[in-house]
Amino acid sequence: MFWEAPVTLPDHFLWGVSTSAFQIEGAFTAAGRQPSTWDAFPAFGGHDASVACDHYHRYREDVALMRDLGVGAYRFSISWPRVLAGDLAFYDRLVDELLSAGIAPVATLYHWDTPQAVEDDGGWLDRDTAQRFASYAGVVAERLADRVAMWVPVNEPAMVTLLGYATGQHAPGKALLYDALPTAHHLNLGHGLAVQALRAAGARAVGTANNHTPAWPASEADADAADAYSDLHNWLYADPVLAGRYPDSLADRLPVRDGDLDVISAPLDFYGVNYYNPTRLRAPSEGNPLPFELVDIDEYPRTGFGWPVVPAGLTGMISLLRGRFVDIPPVYVTESGCSYPHDPRDTDRIAYLEGHVDAALAAGVRGYFVWSLIDNFEWDSGYSQRFGLVHVDYETQRRTPRASYHWYRERIAR
Repeated sequence: MFWEAPVTLPDHFLWGVSTSAFQIEGAFTAAGRQPSTWDAFPAFGGHDASVACDHYHRYREDVALMRDLGVGAYRFSISWPRVLAGDLAFYDRLVDELLSAGIAPVATLYHWDTPQAVEDDGGWLDRDTAQRFASYAGVVAERLADRVAMWVPVNEPAMVTLLGYATGQHAPGKALLYDALPTAHHLNLGHGLAVQALRAAGARAVGTANNHTPAWPASEADADAADAYSDLHNWLYADPVLAGRYPDSLADRLPVRDGDLDVISAPLDFYGVNYYNPTRLRAPSEGNPLPFELVDIDEYPRTGFGWPVVPAGLTGMISLLRGRFVDIPPVYVTESGCSYPHDPRDTDRIAYLEGHVDAALAAGVRGYFVWSLIDNFEWDSGYSQRFGLVHVDYETQRRTPRASYHWYRERIAR
């Protein structure tokens, strides 16, 4: 199938929820699944995701929760380690279950769970990984492109580079600082090559999901620090995809070859924004190898994760994107949500979602996906953070909709 122009996406507002494979599926050994870089990565309290929410076996129950919630779409991710073992049957079943429930499948190909074998060969520091990723994308698309409504090749490449390779907070745990920058280009290249593979297999709407944060200078004197951080977090990924260029401050540090930016900047059908909070920056103190330092934002309420709750930051970030990229495709909020300790009243989560849904609607986006449908394994934080509209008892796997679930259902109905 030859792709000529962006498809026409639904003109109604798309209400959805999001999850990721590694955080909820469990079933580490099912159908020969291959190891992931995250399988043995240290997490809070020694937790691991070998069972997580057991979504691999309980997906019908979770789809029923979504059907009752009234969402129009479910954004999930596909496990590269699972597909490496030839297990696409699970995603066949999941997609068919979603379609039977009247829910549009929105598939993310990579949500951080790199196969350990790929990492052992260099991971995202190695250019060949981009091509291996594209091959994986082609395999998945050949199986599912006829039924998946929207595709996201790479979720939040900024977090993979910054936390996985620059600071070591996330798997694979490398602390390379600026020497991690090749991973940014290889992730972007993987995105572009995967877009080609998806189009070739007849995929419908193809976009991306980038994590974005407004960079606030702590004072007028700290503007350069905020700009440096925004280049690293925001524009290192948006600029090449939407404008075919890299920020001037970083371009010389990236292993770009002729033709790469043409591949990366192939037109998209939609642009996904994952938003959680703004970031405040100041000039670095003596001895800091980075051109910025993070400063607490303490004049706003905080989530259970300690993140400031600033709905206006979402509206502001989307305005920045539209001002920087005149031809940006339709924008969706592909992730937005909050972690709070379990509270039967769930008032903080409801207030958070109400503020951010209103901000998204004010920004004129085409859809909003809550992170997350259910509580999940939160990477290096293990099970210490609860993002779900639905509470999960990890001992019994019992699902219990929270008050925010009922709020969201009523909001969708309105």
